[in-house]
Parts: sequence; C-alpha cells; structure tokens
Amino acid sequence: MKKLGIIGAMQVEVETLVANLKEKNCRTVAGSDYYEGTLEGLPVVVVQCGIGKVNAALCAQILCSEFAVTHLVNTGVAGSLDRDLDIGDLLVSRDAVHHDFDCGPVGYPRCQVPGLDVLAFPADEQLMALAFTAAESVNPGHTKVGRVASGDQFISRRDVKAEIIANTQACCTEMEGAAIAHVAYRNRIPFVVLRAISDKADDSAEMDYPTFEAIAARRCAAVTMELAKALCE
Repeated sequence: MKKLGIIGAMQVEVETLVANLKEKNCRTVAGSDYYEGTLEGLPVVVVQCGIGKVNAALCAQILCSEFAVTHLVNTGVAGSLDRDLDIGDLLVSRDAVHHDFDCGPVGYPRCQVPGLDVLAFPADEQLMALAFTAAESVNPGHTKVGRVASGDQFISRRDVKAEIIANTQACCTEMEGAAIAHVAYRNRIPFVVLRAISDKADDSAEMDYPTFEAIAARRCAAVTMELAKALCE
C-alpha cells in the first residue's frame, strides 16, 4: 500500500494539509511533529521540517526509517530562476541539485556530491507526471517541469542568481528540495518536489516574498492534495 511522506519547511506550507487530514494523530520525533492520517483517501504523514537542508534531510530520513513511507513529496515556495516562471506559477521537479555544494578544488564538478553516481537527483517519472497534471488542474497553463537548485541561502541578489543559473541550469531556487531528493535517492524511494513561485530571486525578492509567500504556499498545498488523490486512485 502507498504511504506518502509530505514535507514542508514552514507552517504556512503544511497547515492546509494538516487541517485536511482524516483520522489524524501526531507523533513528535527529534523535535518535529509528524501528523499521520489520510489525505484524499491516501495514507500520509505530514511534517514541517524547518528551513534548510539539514532540517529537511533529517525529517526525510525519519519518514523513511520511522514511518515507512513509500513515496516522498516536498511542497513549498521558491524563487524563480527562469524568465518564463512568474510569481504564482508552479514548478514540478525533473531533478534537484545542491547549488552550494562545491568540491571543485579536489576535482569534482560543481554540485557533485563525492561518492554518488549522479550530480542531479532524478524525480520519479510517475510522480512527476501525476504532479504536473495536479498542478495544471489547480493553475492551468502555469506549470513547468524543470530542475530545482537548493542551498542554505535565501537568494535576493541578481549576481548570485546569475551564478546559480550558470552553474545549475535550474528553473528555481530554494532551501530544502535537493536534500530531500538526496535522502530519497539513497533510500531508493520515489520523490518529487513541488514549488510555487513566491519571488524572482533577485533584488526584488525581499519585497515580493512576504507579499506572495502565503498565496504561493496555499497553491502548492492544493497541488499536493490533488497529487494525493491521484496516487490513491
């Protein structure tokens, strides 16, 4: 039976999902609350991991080890790196990379984690397709499939944005997706990252993000619910 682990970094990214859980119970592990129940008929576990890659990886591994999830989805907001992705648009991950991982001085390509056989962690094809359909049902004509670039930085400068684009060719940037993808890859569990665009990851980001964060987060939560419904069917 499928069991979906759902991770969001902030309360605004998970509160709608938790509110819609049926047969809900809560268990606290390593300081985070894991809400187990059913969402659109599908067994799920929802957790707010906190901001950043370490928090995200910790919760992803707990979902795998302690809750035996069969699939992982990371839902939330991101800054756009793609001129075709505007505020409010949706991004479904094709793959995910650590944009701030750099072992270049010892011979590795930028973003490559030594010891792994991939530079970018590929999303599951079925989840990707279902997520795209779910996103299009929520916001028709405003969804793209592409690469997610993650790092422990809030990107709000044009020069930093340009460097990430040059190094990763990613469509959006945020702070958790690649860590969750990394854990899913190591555990051989299908994953997908869903992102609603909250800002342009440039000099306007500090102004745009507070304005559009909640709207984007709720939109991504709606997509996650549609994805749960599709997985249940």
